[in-house]
Amino acid sequence: MKLVVGLGNVGKEYKNTRHNLGFSILDEYLGKVNWKIKMEAYIYKDEEKDVLFVKPMTYMNLSGLAVAKIVKYYKIAIKDILVIVDDLDLPVGAYKVKKNSSSGGHNGIKSIINELNTEEFGRLKIGIGKNPSIPTDKYVLGKFTKIEEELIKSNLPKYLKVIDLFINNDIDYTISNYKEDL
Repeated sequence: MKLVVGLGNVGKEYKNTRHNLGFSILDEYLGKVNWKIKMEAYIYKDEEKDVLFVKPMTYMNLSGLAVAKIVKYYKIAIKDILVIVDDLDLPVGAYKVKKNSSSGGHNGIKSIINELNTEEFGRLKIGIGKNPSIPTDKYVLGKFTKIEEELIKSNLPKYLKVIDLFINNDIDYTISNYKEDL
């Protein structure tokens, strides 16, 4: 079974913020589905593809708590995990697929690394850029500008293709075959 996790924060006040990009990408990928609440997460299981889609309800800084419970319960191999995450160090809309790397200062990834006790899982990192004149916590919890929204929207098919590559292959194949042409 594969596990695709979108990171974000639960609550209307966080909807469409930069830090909720992982949630938004999963919603775009799946469309309208019936999420179930289980193990401190919204979970949708695609039986046909044998994939579990997850949006942790633990807030960003504690994402690892929910992810670890799910990994343990479903006996998911680390190589079968892809986490979709916003990235301050990439320009808005740019993306990278990685595994076996540090948290890069991202508290959600840091929590997952701590709870799983490994950095080996896959990541789809999507750039949100940064603005040095705005404190980081305020920036990531801020909404995208219209121009930023358009950049994300225009590159959405590429992000969704990465998810498909991962589901139909593995993280190493995905890393070798995605096209970072932004």
